[in-house]
Order: sequence, then structure tokens, then C-alpha cells
Amino acid sequence: MNPAVPISDAVFALTLALLMLAPLAIAGVALINTGLGRSRSAAQALLGNLAILAVSAIVFALVGSALAGIPSAAACCSGHSFQLAGKTWNWLGAGPLLLSGFASAQPLSQLAVLFEFLAVAMAALLPWGSGMDRWRLTAGCAAAAVTAAIVFPLAAHWIWGGGFLSQLGVNFGLGAGFIDGGGAATVHVLGGLSALAVIWIAGPRKGKFPKEGLATALPGHNAVYVVFGCMLALVGWLAWNLAGAVIWLHSPLAVLPVVAVNTLLSASGAIAATFVVTRVRFGKPDASLCANGWLAGLVASTACAGIVNPAESILVGVVAGILTPLLVELLELALSIDDPSGAITVHAAGGLWGLIAAGLFAPMAGQLVAQLVGIATLLGVMLPLVYLLFAVLNRVHAFRVDPDGERIGMDLHELGGGAYPEFVIHRDESYR
Repeated sequence: MNPAVPISDAVFALTLALLMLAPLAIAGVALINTGLGRSRSAAQALLGNLAILAVSAIVFALVGSALAGIPSAAACCSGHSFQLAGKTWNWLGAGPLLLSGFASAQPLSQLAVLFEFLAVAMAALLPWGSGMDRWRLTAGCAAAAVTAAIVFPLAAHWIWGGGFLSQLGVNFGLGAGFIDGGGAATVHVLGGLSALAVIWIAGPRKGKFPKEGLATALPGHNAVYVVFGCMLALVGWLAWNLAGAVIWLHSPLAVLPVVAVNTLLSASGAIAATFVVTRVRFGKPDASLCANGWLAGLVASTACAGIVNPAESILVGVVAGILTPLLVELLELALSIDDPSGAITVHAAGGLWGLIAAGLFAPMAGQLVAQLVGIATLLGVMLPLVYLLFAVLNRVHAFRVDPDGERIGMDLHELGGGAYPEFVIHRDESYR
């Protein structure tokens, strides 16, 4: 991101307005995750999303924004770097703490910082959905603080803040360097990998895998929340991708309608594909899987909506929609991974596919290689880092609630009251 790129008042106002709508994507995901969880943990799940958003925003303002390296004044893409093989490897930002000088920053830099506030919030709350029904609220907030202070700023600097991944084009002639116009890598892949780390550390919900090789269905408690969350997320995603195209890809206004159409077509192709796959496989379409397919199409679009054409965006969505139900089944039955929200499949896998698609369809030579280098960095560096940090945090403050808390539900255990007090919540047979 180059803050010296000129931006007119009209473009600034339009992008700012789009960023005001982008939080609807966060709201949609929060509602989807809550609906996919159990009724006795619904209030804790939704409150957790708000708390995580607040914690991540505060910590990112205090520390993370400096490490991300977004310039706040005239300096451009400053950061800590070292020399290796005759190349400069910029690995960590060197911005001011506490957003010092933010008011006097270049207009595009101000928009970039605001975009990153939303991005870190989304990345931090994705693991919360995967840890539903068993993850302590305080532990979720602590994990969000670690994400906002260390994990997200590193990825954001490498990709958006002038770090080494963004310089693959300049240093090695690989297209335009690693590109991620909407946050497929910095938000969704990072959040999905964090969700995987949480699941590995916290383990599955009680009764999910009663015997080796078997999995018990624990369906979400409210399909209406899930489907409405998908509709809400679409509005936020359109704004998110359009703002990202302006800020990170420097797209002209004439390109923005195409970005919006591509976003819609990717989601549409994905849900159509998931509908067909579940109809063929189970005899009837599955509402929650179709919702996850829709979300996977949106996630994939964040990587490539500003690059592909409408026909290619449909293909991107169809592939994401086919992969979603198959990967959910693979993770659950073959690997015994209990992911209530589907964050690993939807966000990690969907984001990875979108990044690959961006390289496949980009007109720049070497772009696919640049994308693969970025993906290898996420899997080979960020995943071990996240797991290590979360494992240490778990030793300090246990992620998982005690068995009695899980039995009675997170609402009663952590909040002292249920989300649906007028209804009787029956105890599961698996706890008897």
C-alpha cells in the first residue's frame, strides 16, 4: 500500500461510506455462528463476538497497528528489515504506538487503518465460532488480544504494509507480489487456521465422537439465524470487497461495479453447487451446509473479486461450493475435528482457494507462484506460530470450560441466565 497514491475527495467519501457498511459482514458471521451453536450457549456466543470485537480493536490500537506498519504520516511503509541473498526482507512494521499522528496521516493511510480495524476483528472472532459450547469467554478474549497484538499485525505487514510478501514482484519478478485485495489471507485464512489451533487445544464437544470413527450430529439450534446471517453478510461483503479494491488494489471507480457483481456471482455459484451436492448426497439439501457454501463463496471472492471476470467468478464460487460439504465431512469423519461454525472449511479452505484462483486468473506473469509463496508462508509460519501462542495461553488460562459448565450450557455457567428463558432446555442423553 502506497499512501502517496492520490485519492480524490469523492473516492475518499465513497470508501469511507463503504467501510461503514462493512461491519455488517462481521454481524452476519456472528449471527451465523450463533445459530450453528446450541441453544443453551447462544447468549454467550453472541456476547463473545461483541467482546472479541472490542478487545481486538483496543489491542490493535495500542500495539498492533504499529507492528502492522501502516504509515501514519509522510513515512511510507517503514519497517524492520534485513538483507539476505542481496534482497531486502521487510518483516515487521515500525509505526507509532497508540495511533500517534493518525489524524495527520494521508487519506488513503487513514482508510487503510480503518480497514485493518475491521479485518482484525473478523480474524479474531472466527475461532470463537469453532470453539462454541466449550470455550471460556475470558479465554476467547485473551486469544483475541494475542491475535490483535502479534498474529494479525505480522500477516498484515507482510501483505499490506510493504512487507516481504508484497515485494515478491519487485524482488523476484513474481507478478505484482502477493495480492489480497479483500483479506482472504489476512482475515479468513488466518482466522480459519486460528480456529484449527483452538480445536486442537480445546478438543471436541462432549458426546460429539462417542466412539472411534463415529460422529454424532449436533445440529445448530436456529436455522433462521444462519440463513438471515448469510443475507446480512452479503451486504457487508459487497462493501468490504469494494473498499478493499480501492485501498489495496487502487482500482478505479469504473471497476467497482464489476467487483460487486463478482462478489455476488461467487456466492451464488457456491450455494448452487452446495445445494446440488447435498441434494445428491443426502437426498435433500442441507440448510446449514448451503449457508456455509454461500459464505465460502463470499470468502473466496475476497481474494479475487477485483481480478476475475464474471464468468470466472462463477467458477470460483462453484468450486468453493463443491468443496464445502466434502471438506466438512472429511474433517469430521476422518479427522475427528469438531468445528461447529465450519470456520476451517469456509474461511481457511475457502480463502486458500480464492488466493489460488487469484493467481490462476491474474494477467500478470508469475502471479500464481507469488500466491503459492504466500500460502506456504501462512501454512508454514503462521499456523505453527498461532498454535504455539495459543498453547502457551491455554497453560496460563485454560481454554475449555469444566465438564459441568459444558453440561448445563455456557449461558447459565458464564452468564447466569439462558438466551431463551421461556423454553425448557432438555439435557442431552450423552451426559447421563
